[in-house]
Amino acid sequence: MSTPESSPPPHFLRALVAADKARGAYGGRVVTRFPPEPNGYLHIGHAKSICLNFGLAAEFGGVCHLRYDDTNPTTESVEYVENILHYVKWLGFDPGDKIFFASDYFAQIYDYAVLLVKKGRAYVCDLSDEQIREYRGSTTEVGRPSPWRDRSVEENLRLLEGMKNGEFAEGSRVLRAKIDMADPNFKMRDPLLYRIRFAHHYRTGHTWKIYPFYDFAHCLSDAIEGITHSICTLEFENNRELYDWLLRECEIVDPPHQHEFARLNLTWTVMSKRRFLRLVNEGHVSGWDDPRMPTLAGLRRRGVTPESLRMLAERVGVAKANSVVEVELFENILRDDLNTRAPRGMAVARPLKVVLTDQAPGATESIVAPLFPPEIGLPGVRTLTLGRELYIEATDFSEEPPEGWRRLSPGAEVRLRYGCVIRCDEVVKDAEGRVVELRCTADRKTFGGVAPEGRKVKGILHWVNAATAMPAELRLYDRLVRVERPTADDFLEELNPHSLEVCQGFVEPVIGAADGPAHWQFERQGYFFRDPVEAAAGRLVFNRTVGLREGWTAEAEKPALAAPAPVERVAKPVEPHAARALPPEVEARRAELVARHAISDAAARVIAVEAGLAGLFEEASAVATPPAVAPFVANVVVGALRQAGRPPETVSGSAIGRIVALTEAGTLGAAQARRVLELLLERGGNPDDIVASEGLARVDDPAAIAGWVAAALAAHPGELARYKAGQASLAGFFVGKALKLSAGRADAAAVQAAVNAALAG
Repeated sequence: MSTPESSPPPHFLRALVAADKARGAYGGRVVTRFPPEPNGYLHIGHAKSICLNFGLAAEFGGVCHLRYDDTNPTTESVEYVENILHYVKWLGFDPGDKIFFASDYFAQIYDYAVLLVKKGRAYVCDLSDEQIREYRGSTTEVGRPSPWRDRSVEENLRLLEGMKNGEFAEGSRVLRAKIDMADPNFKMRDPLLYRIRFAHHYRTGHTWKIYPFYDFAHCLSDAIEGITHSICTLEFENNRELYDWLLRECEIVDPPHQHEFARLNLTWTVMSKRRFLRLVNEGHVSGWDDPRMPTLAGLRRRGVTPESLRMLAERVGVAKANSVVEVELFENILRDDLNTRAPRGMAVARPLKVVLTDQAPGATESIVAPLFPPEIGLPGVRTLTLGRELYIEATDFSEEPPEGWRRLSPGAEVRLRYGCVIRCDEVVKDAEGRVVELRCTADRKTFGGVAPEGRKVKGILHWVNAATAMPAELRLYDRLVRVERPTADDFLEELNPHSLEVCQGFVEPVIGAADGPAHWQFERQGYFFRDPVEAAAGRLVFNRTVGLREGWTAEAEKPALAAPAPVERVAKPVEPHAARALPPEVEARRAELVARHAISDAAARVIAVEAGLAGLFEEASAVATPPAVAPFVANVVVGALRQAGRPPETVSGSAIGRIVALTEAGTLGAAQARRVLELLLERGGNPDDIVASEGLARVDDPAAIAGWVAAALAAHPGELARYKAGQASLAGFFVGKALKLSAGRADAAAVQAAVNAALAG
């Protein structure tokens, strides 16, 4: 039985999946996916997504797919595919046989494209990339339709087939969805579905001459695999409308739903694959696994543990709003983890020789020191040898010490860690005046921490025996950027020139042993990790993972983190192009809905999944026509309820019906209807009151629209003059200004017609 301490913290996605599971949505299945594009190495932000998707599936007895969204042959490679799988497993998650590739579905995705063309919902466009951007409009301008938007179905099918067969040049044509060039969501302004690309794909070779764009392939891959919860980061929030539209128009039965959460953003960290590529390609770092990089490969080489990354994902939590997490939180989690797994040892990064003049050459003192402090409770000791010559840290000596100096200086005393007190009697310098050696005497009565005559020594120094210490390279890594929140357009200006200091130092013999631990806490220095790449080449190199926080030795130690228990994954992907058999009670509801209301089978299947949803539909159908209510409930209401984590019984069916009735009457457009629903779920009330208070009613009165258009033209005489001089693209500018004057209430198509008429007059 789980305890409050062991139970995972609540968040909206966990509640959403739990509610779906309790209601029997998707037949009780939970299928998530982690869908990386194999065009680079995974980074720390991906770790949060991996933990979330695999963790939710495991928690609810489901399965998580690892799917490579490999739709861009020019940037993808087997190297990235293998690296991604390696680090998913390194984090502690094994997809088993649930490894898929979007490229495996290319034939099916193409079939869906043909379906869209046949339905008149997609067309082949000959505009160039630059022209497509220009025609799309702006935040203040609605887009303009492509000159090829109204090609016949027959011509579009012929051209699409020619694109597939490689009959046209790259960049000469694309396939676009036919949606709404005036939609406020740019993603819905006739988005691109396919482009021509004569490139070798690492899996399909030269079989394909056209490749689907990410948005098109992604949602269909989810559907083909039977994903139930398509979880992604907030930058894809605007894509959700297109995601749902494509699945609806492709007639996907029981479609998956997209849910967004805030990505992991850390201070003092660059989080962009495009920037990573530049850092690697321009030689600012040694590679994708450079320990300064926030890639999982770089973090692992630095000594970051998978346990600490999983703990970071849990500690940060899952939110709906973007925020920036202080990197200090991650560093503290890492210290807590390493504190109980890293044995203690001594290493000197910048060695300064100390000669104990009162010790005979060859004479030694043996000292037994623990590998862990007592509070950790772990066994283990190592033997230190104190000889005539040793090394201390050069920064632990000052010839002219400042006030409050607690380390070594001429005539001063310090204690050697686990050893005795020494006093500096003489300073030896080279010809340039640099200190190269200290001559000291040792008080052997002070071994074991003894302080004769109550003598107090303030400083304690780490050291290594010069005769037995092993030479080692210590790489002292710092933050890659020198600003807390990198913002520069050319981020290279913000790189930290001191992000790496390489020191030729010495370590205790136990640290350098070939079969020894990889993680160490170098006392007074920080946590270090034996570099696995250099170790394979026979070199002794240690990377600083994280420094010691102030007051570390005085803080209470914390227990080690537990790795999550493995969970058996048994769910199977849904067979494509097949309507699954429904449970008897669901099938009975589906058949009744189709028979009584003449709605589509696809919508009926979604509505019939639960009795509460069917009841909501029946109540709404008493207010608006069932054929109009059905798609709104199946495609809009269901997703909104899941996003809000609410069951159907908590929503008024008559209110849903009223929203549909307002849409049928032309009072609301599709976007406005979604907004009314969103506000209804958020604060309740009456749809008519929401429309009135928010000013959402669509205005198509010719006189009102003509007034807004006239005002827009009058307010911008310069743009009007340029339009008359031949800059035809400014027509969209005036449409946008008129819509803004109407506070978004004017019918966009009516405004566009009025602008065209006014400009032609």
